[in-house]
Amino acid sequence: QVQLVESGGGSVQAGGSLRLSCATSEYVYIGYCMGWFRQRPGEEREGVASIYMASMGGGSTHYVDSVKGRFTISIDNAKKTLYLQMNNLKPEDTAMYYCAADTRGCGGTWEYWGQGTQVTVSS
Repeated sequence: QVQLVESGGGSVQAGGSLRLSCATSEYVYIGYCMGWFRQRPGEEREGVASIYMASMGGGSTHYVDSVKGRFTISIDNAKKTLYLQMNNLKPEDTAMYYCAADTRGCGGTWEYWGQGTQVTVSS
């Protein structure tokens, strides 16, 4: 069982930056898929970014169009931590952000979820 704990959320003005962290209870092994999702009030959860672990240092990444060029997903396996660097934040980025893990790879139903961290961007 993989446990995930997010941190790093907060309030920031538009154009600012935040870095979210997701501490994992174990190393993220080759073949795992790790992701960041967000959910705005009254809306469905949306996939923001994912990384497929082709090596212990990382692998291929994918981003939703609305964050391309602004957000970067990365992993530091030595620290057992997944990151989401968010730059040039916009009010529409306001949401609860969750990290997720799937030990079976990307494309299926995500196995494990964190409890979420709130990001609020003011204009």
